[in-house]
Amino acid sequence: MVAALASEVPDVMRLSYACRLLGRGAVRSLLDSGRWQRPLPAVVVTHNGPLSDDQRLRAALLSMPPGSVLGGLTAAERGGLVGFPDDALTLVVPGSSRRPHPWPDVRLHWSTELSTRDVHPVLHPPCTRMGRSLVDASSERISLSRARAILLAGCQQGLVLPSHLGDALSRRGPCRHRALIRETIGDAGSGVHSLPERDFELLCVRRGVPRPSHQRVLVKPDGRAYLDCRWDEYGVACEIHGIPHMAVVRWDADLFRQNEIVIAGDGLLVFSSFAVRHRGVDVIDQVVRLLRRRGWPG
Repeated sequence: MVAALASEVPDVMRLSYACRLLGRGAVRSLLDSGRWQRPLPAVVVTHNGPLSDDQRLRAALLSMPPGSVLGGLTAAERGGLVGFPDDALTLVVPGSSRRPHPWPDVRLHWSTELSTRDVHPVLHPPCTRMGRSLVDASSERISLSRARAILLAGCQQGLVLPSHLGDALSRRGPCRHRALIRETIGDAGSGVHSLPERDFELLCVRRGVPRPSHQRVLVKPDGRAYLDCRWDEYGVACEIHGIPHMAVVRWDADLFRQNEIVIAGDGLLVFSSFAVRHRGVDVIDQVVRLLRRRGWPG
């Protein structure tokens, strides 16, 4: 009878909930027999094998005080962010809560702002909204470059708008990297979608080159494409490759896209992000020479 009932309950739940469902004696029997396990004092798991990542996540969350949610990169990754896996399970706990039982590799934050403005009202397990998640993740003890990359990646991948990031930041108190976060939100709002593009623009500013427009639309026979940077007045465009192209299909498609830019009449320069960061003098020299050939008097 107990086994039949146990098969119908959630695989991870609070001990108190399991006792209400099955009775304290039945739960004690399942634990004592080894059919269930108790990874944390307040949590039971209805099998005796290794926990999956999802079960571990839910167990850790259930061990926290009521109102706790997934946060930071843990929440952002579940919301679709690609390329920034969390190195620990990040949880946000209501600010007035007692300190919960420790769990290995869990990063805890306390917050007094966990209303529906910052917590998604539908997703389960509960987690912070994407804007709040990215702002929190970028204010961790990480490098400035990584903090900027996290914010820009969220915008580039279409998961969040710069205005959402600004709204989330407005409700944060003092936090690490606050000035950089505000600056990066402004960059994203102006169309700078990657760190190489931002670094490239800084090279232009230092050399006195006019600021390019970003992410301009190019209409091709087979659809639309976007130019990283373009000087409309001089018919000069620039593409910046943020990562080496390991996928032949992606690389081939980019070559065709660059050919279409040239066919449309633009002088095209292509740089790697490595060149923008480490060979800035050579990069801006080529930009200046092409702009001058196209009529820039600078």
